[in-house]
Amino acid sequence: MKKVLITGASGFVGSFLVEAFLAADPDLKVYAGVRKTSSRKFLTDDRIHFFEMDFSNQKKLEKDLGEQEFNYVIHNAGLTKADRKKDFFLVNRDYTENLIKALPKETETFEKFIFISSMAAYGPADNMPGDLVKESDTPRPIDTYGESKLAAESMIKTYKKLPYLIFRPTAVYGPREKDIYTFFTILKKGVEPYIGLKEQELTFIYVKDLAKLIVTATLSEHTQKSYFVADDQVYSNYDLGKYGKAYLKKKALKIKVPTTLVRGIGYFNEAVGRLTGKMPILNLEKVKFLESLNWKCDIRPLKTDFNFTPTYNLSTGLKETIAWYQEEGWL
Repeated sequence: MKKVLITGASGFVGSFLVEAFLAADPDLKVYAGVRKTSSRKFLTDDRIHFFEMDFSNQKKLEKDLGEQEFNYVIHNAGLTKADRKKDFFLVNRDYTENLIKALPKETETFEKFIFISSMAAYGPADNMPGDLVKESDTPRPIDTYGESKLAAESMIKTYKKLPYLIFRPTAVYGPREKDIYTFFTILKKGVEPYIGLKEQELTFIYVKDLAKLIVTATLSEHTQKSYFVADDQVYSNYDLGKYGKAYLKKKALKIKVPTTLVRGIGYFNEAVGRLTGKMPILNLEKVKFLESLNWKCDIRPLKTDFNFTPTYNLSTGLKETIAWYQEEGWL
C-alpha cells in the first residue's frame, strides 16, 4: 500500500488535500502532517493517519521520514502572514529545504515531491511583457511572501534528481477560508468595500478543484515542471460583491477608497508595527497587491499535461462557499 504525506494538513488547503487523496484511491494510505498544537477540527475521517512534524528539527525529520518511507510528499505547509519578514524565508524556504534533505536517499520508494507555491512568486501581469503571467516570464514578486516562495522554488530546482512538481495557485477560496471570508462579513453588514478606484482583472481557483488537480498530478508521470493554477476565467474585483450580495440576499452600499489614502494608512501601520513587533494586516506590501490591476496567468500547461478542466467558476464556487459559511454559523 502506497503512502502520501500532506504537510500543513490542518489548514484550509491542506484539509481539502487530505480529503481529495482519501477519495482518490482506497488503497492509498493518507498521512496528515501536523504540529502537536495543530487543530484537527477538519481532519475527522478515521482513515487519516497523523504524522507530527517539526521542520526545525532536522535529525528528527530524517528519522521519522526514514521510518515511514512515503511514496509521495505534498508540501503544503507554509507561512502567509508574519510579524517579521525574515520568518517568511525561514519557514517557506529554509524549512522546505530541511524537508527535502530529510527525504530518504537512494530509495525506489519515493516517487514525487509536490510543492504548493503561489502566483505571488511571480507577481502580477502588470510587471510582465504580455497580458498574462507565463512560465517563461522573469519573476517579479511584489511582497516578501512572494519572494520567499520564489526562493523556495529556486532552491528546489537545484536538487537535480528530485522528482518535484511546483504549483502556483492564484487566489484560493472555498469553505474554511478566512481571508476572502472577511469581505463577506462586511458585506453582510450592508457595506461593499473596495480599495482603489480602478477595476482589477482577478483570477481564482476553488479549493476542491485545486485539490483534485494535485491528486492527478501526484499520480502522473510528470516531474520537474512548474504550473500556474486558476480556473481559466477572468473576473472583476466587483464580482465578489455581485455574487456575495446575490447569495447573501443583501443590499450593500459600494464604497471605493483611493489607494493613495490606503497607502498612507499602510505606511503608518507599518511604522507602528515596527515599534510593537507585530505587523498589521493592512501594510505597504498588502497595498501593492491591491494596487495591481492584472492577475491573469497562463494555465495551458495544466490542460496539456493533466487535462485540467475546473468544475467550479467563481459564481458556483461562491454559492457553495457562502452556503457553508451560513451552515457553520460563520455568516
